[in-house]
Amino acid sequence: MSTFLFMPESAYGPTNNCIGIAHVLAERGHHIVFAAESSWLGKLEPYGFVEDLVDLAPASTEEAEAGKFWTDYIRDTASLFRLPTIEQIETFILPTWQALMDGARYCQPQLEAIVDRARPDVVVEDNVCAFPALMTAGAAFVRIVSCNPLEMKGRGLPPTFSGYAAGDESGWAEFRNEYARVHAETWCAFNEWVVDNGAPPLPELEFIHESEHLNLYVYPEAVDYRRKDPLGRSWHRLDSSVRETEGGFDLPEELSRVARAAGGAARASAAGGAGPAGDARAAAAAARAAGDGALVYLSLGSLGSADVELMKRLVSALAETPHRYVVSKGPLADSYDLADNMWGVPQVPQTRVLPLVDLAITHGGNNTTTECFHFGVPTIALPLFWDQYDNAQRVEETGFGRRLATYEFEPAELRRAVDELLGDRALRNELARTGRAIRSRDGLHRAADLLEQLALRG
Repeated sequence: MSTFLFMPESAYGPTNNCIGIAHVLAERGHHIVFAAESSWLGKLEPYGFVEDLVDLAPASTEEAEAGKFWTDYIRDTASLFRLPTIEQIETFILPTWQALMDGARYCQPQLEAIVDRARPDVVVEDNVCAFPALMTAGAAFVRIVSCNPLEMKGRGLPPTFSGYAAGDESGWAEFRNEYARVHAETWCAFNEWVVDNGAPPLPELEFIHESEHLNLYVYPEAVDYRRKDPLGRSWHRLDSSVRETEGGFDLPEELSRVARAAGGAARASAAGGAGPAGDARAAAAAARAAGDGALVYLSLGSLGSADVELMKRLVSALAETPHRYVVSKGPLADSYDLADNMWGVPQVPQTRVLPLVDLAITHGGNNTTTECFHFGVPTIALPLFWDQYDNAQRVEETGFGRRLATYEFEPAELRRAVDELLGDRALRNELARTGRAIRSRDGLHRAADLLEQLALRG
């Protein structure tokens, strides 16, 4: 039996990815310790893991929901997502790095104590920021990248966080120069602190180390970037890493009940000549009543859904369609209502919902994007921050979905994209084949195999 110490970023995507891999290792008899952020208290122990948690900032007296540290941060900075990505470098990207680094500095003594208690054979970090205590633990260090693979920079690739097209280099140099200008001083200070705490120096303008033992990144081969400089032998791609730990999901009866109830209102509205908006609603309700509408999943992730005004705008636009929607409403679910053709709760078991739907409307988060490919679901991406722009652009330029301007899209534009993707049979067949290939590669168990082999090698 080996001991694996996992430290994921506090967001749901990386944490759930680590939970899925760790669950396979635990079933094989290994000892699993999670040094997750403290708001995950009580969420990890039911899987048989040891919770030895950290605070990234002074502890609050209020009970926190899982991932609340970043949910609050994104909620408070949401106004910046309306800026072009090059303007977000200084207004959002830099402050986000600073928040991450502040968390690393604050929890360094806590992590050192956790390492002493756990005495791990392998340390696994699914984060974007270095934690020196993980590098000096006397164990094999593993890095997981649950972000778009542009995080691993290379010649001929668009700049990370830009959302720029892979085939058009105009603007690349300007973006990179601005990123270097903005981050140089902050990187120097963080690198000095990392070295002072016993870890190796960071690569220039990078905030995390590459592992000399094992590096994993989660991204489907079908949309991965073509690199002029291949990644080193320690790097392994997982086409997906879909956790098997979520509960079951049955399509809520409310959706079909609402459709049947709407039929009578639709006929009355149509007979009364309610005008263009009324006609659209009547046609949508009639189609739902007849069972003609597709099933669509709407989620902006645990962080993006904290932008309540954006969620309201999406609900309003999609209410005028003949389709049914399963909505992941997010942590502020009580702040807005859904339309009659929708059902939702604060958080749905995403990997149980995706196999049931015909289309997903998402924020372009990396885990959600890879899970859509895993199940062969076309996507409409509405990126908000970080690598979501890169994922949205990649889906668009490879033809597997659409990228829309998150705050400037017209309702008719969104509805047209929904109809086009639902009606594209060739795309749906290609995605079905892609999904089968991805599932056959079984990234979850491949990751567990690689980690277990590393532990056995010592």
